[in-house]
Amino acid sequence: MLKIALTGGIGCGKTIVADLFRRKGIEIIDADQIARLLVEPGEAGLKDVVQRFGTNMLDSRGHLNRVLLRNVVFNSHQDRKDLEAILHPLVYRRIESEIGRVKSPYCIVCIPLLLETGRAERFDRILVIDCPVELQYERVRVRDHLDDDQIARILASQASREEKLRVADDVIFNDASLTSLDNQVEKLHNFYLKFSKSTGR
Repeated sequence: MLKIALTGGIGCGKTIVADLFRRKGIEIIDADQIARLLVEPGEAGLKDVVQRFGTNMLDSRGHLNRVLLRNVVFNSHQDRKDLEAILHPLVYRRIESEIGRVKSPYCIVCIPLLLETGRAERFDRILVIDCPVELQYERVRVRDHLDDDQIARILASQASREEKLRVADDVIFNDASLTSLDNQVEKLHNFYLKFSKSTGR
């Protein structure tokens, strides 16, 4: 199984690129979605988060207060590291399990914090979704209603644009139209199909 890690900074367009691959029949494994499921009521991840950060992280229904937790971890380097130490091993175990069930010729694993978690070597190729930093700010302001200081803290917690591009095997530039984006995905899709056949994966 050819495993492609899709990564990129906040607001670069990872979700829309993953959706374009999905429309071509490629199975997508989303690390963020897995992480959300792991902190649902009854999951071990939620129990560990509450044990570390306290019951005030739960709302009145016993669900994780994601906004409160996000504010805490993005204002404390140690808190963020502690949260990552809880969730990342669980996320990667679930990813490996889901890869084992993939039926498409190759799979895309969407992992925003691929470099930060030090797991890049687990994948055959790294696909980076890239755009100018100014465009990241613009998109995140509209999408998440965050101010520039909040966005800057998130960007500071992630690997830089230069670091991502340095390790990329493939790059999609998401700074133009949807048609341009789809054309880039189509070219890579055909390449991955051929690559998968030539390597026997």
